Amino acid sequence: MGDSNSNGEEKLIAVARHIAKTLGHSDTMTDDILNIFSTFDNRFSREKLTSDINIMSDSSTNPHAATLEDRLSSLDHQISLCLSFDRPIWFDSTDSSSFIDSVDELIATIRYYTPLAHENKSVSAMLDRADDLLQNALFRLQEEFRGLILRGAQSLDLTTANSNHKSLEDDDDSSSDDNDDDQDYSIPVAHPVTDFNIIIDSLPSSTINDLHEIVKRMVAVDYGRECSHVYSACRRDFLEESLSRLGLHKFSTEEVQKLPWPELEDEIDRWCKSALLSCRILFPSERRLCDRVFFGFSATADFSFMEVCRGSAIQLLNFADAVAISSRSPERLFKVLDVYETLRDLMPDFELLFSDKYCVFLRNEAITIWKRVGEAIRRIFMELENLIQRDPVKVPVPGGGLHPITRYVMNYLRAACKAQQTLEQVFEEDRERDRGMLMSGTSSLSAQLGWIMQLLESNLEAKSKIYRDIALSSVFMMNNGRYIVQKVEDCELGMLLGEDWIRKYNVKVRQFHVSYQRSTWNKVVGILKVETGAASLGGPNARPFKERLKLFNSHFEEVLKVQSAWVVFDDHLRDELKNSVTGTLLPAYRNFIGRFQNSPEAGRNPEKHIKYSVEDVEARINSELFLGNGVGRR
Repeated sequence: MGDSNSNGEEKLIAVARHIAKTLGHSDTMTDDILNIFSTFDNRFSREKLTSDINIMSDSSTNPHAATLEDRLSSLDHQISLCLSFDRPIWFDSTDSSSFIDSVDELIATIRYYTPLAHENKSVSAMLDRADDLLQNALFRLQEEFRGLILRGAQSLDLTTANSNHKSLEDDDDSSSDDNDDDQDYSIPVAHPVTDFNIIIDSLPSSTINDLHEIVKRMVAVDYGRECSHVYSACRRDFLEESLSRLGLHKFSTEEVQKLPWPELEDEIDRWCKSALLSCRILFPSERRLCDRVFFGFSATADFSFMEVCRGSAIQLLNFADAVAISSRSPERLFKVLDVYETLRDLMPDFELLFSDKYCVFLRNEAITIWKRVGEAIRRIFMELENLIQRDPVKVPVPGGGLHPITRYVMNYLRAACKAQQTLEQVFEEDRERDRGMLMSGTSSLSAQLGWIMQLLESNLEAKSKIYRDIALSSVFMMNNGRYIVQKVEDCELGMLLGEDWIRKYNVKVRQFHVSYQRSTWNKVVGILKVETGAASLGGPNARPFKERLKLFNSHFEEVLKVQSAWVVFDDHLRDELKNSVTGTLLPAYRNFIGRFQNSPEAGRNPEKHIKYSVEDVEARINSELFLGNGVGRR
């Protein structure tokens, strides 16, 4: 019972001493406050209350107001009492105030008597004792500091703050909630976030104030680095747990490269979201918290922030780097673009967050890896070039239809060019790869695309040569050429290649059309021509009408038989070709039939010699040409 009364009296005196010291802005005011306390209660005697105040105020002019031994004995008693608690000192504001005051007094006492230690051995010995006491107090302050951080993170309902997208900058402590220690506390960044312009106060403002008070004492005795380590260890765990709850896994470079592509795609999606949340919410919130906890000590705040964020930032950057040096397969372009764009968009955040001397290496590493991802994109396009050049030419497409390489490349480029702005940025960083093709007013990306289209065209021309029939070779080039133009028009790809490129390619397609017409139907039409004087000259058309009519029927049927197996995938192109054939063939056939009917060879019943009427020829062309049996169609 006596110990309880003694402890209560010590607390009461500590409070009175703290009030007198705080309110007493001058010696007269402090003296008046002491008189009031001593009159109010005889326990507040001036002797008990002035032991602290004299040393803090005018001890230099009155060094014998209290002996060093007396002071140390009193402080030892007060500090040891707090150190003996088997609970956190900061559970009770009176205890924490008393402990802080005692530490302040101990620090002031050591500073005051240190100059005298050189002249007085007893003073030196007592200062050694004071240093030991201070070490014990600082060790307990570290533990209290750690406990405040951990309990504060648990007690604040961050989930509500995050889900409502509101900042806690108004320091409203009403959001604190005394939850059970064993509760599984939600970490806010694990929930979907659409507003990145928010700041999370990860600790209640009252806890932040308590932490700041501890920091001031520890920095005052050159223990700022130790304080920073304790702080960083606690907050670092919070960040790592946040990333873990977002589903982001810790992978080594080798593990990333061994992941099956579908799994890596999912990891990249998670990485992009995690990087945004980290750089837009988590890291800025930690920066603000560091600045408040270590207010007035900017170097310690910068170092602490670096220690807190370094591991998580490096984890994010290492993943991006692993993606950059992984496979160059063209199919990976779009996810690598996601990584590039995420890093690009976050560069201002890296510049803002990691600009001090402790963090600048993180900013520089982010820039380096961002550029490395850009290089990876350029390497992917090089692999696309290689893929086109290596595509085998030995196996023809049945019916001269659309070649898979054409479909693949055009759909690939069309999809890639939806990221036109990003790709232009990537290729502008490496203009020397434009192979001398870059003309005035032409972007590096346009030159790159023009080069790929040139490679594709050369590959298709080589493939067309494996067809023995020139007409079929022309159909093949028409099919692929028309498909290329269709995929280029009305999209970003067409804008990059330009109208002049489209116009020239359309001219090429028409040239293949002419080649088809000339190599097939012009020969058929040639059979029907009746030249003046042909009989006398013995030319190819000097044959009798009946013989030429049979020859026409034979050629016409053979062409239909062969070309009915050919394919033209585009309805409009197919109609163009048929109309072109009928437009050339039908007038010649109609004229030939008319001449035959009026010739002596026809006799009285010329129709018996005519197998196909003009209408029959037109119908067969429209119904039988380019059926393809579905081969090569889209």
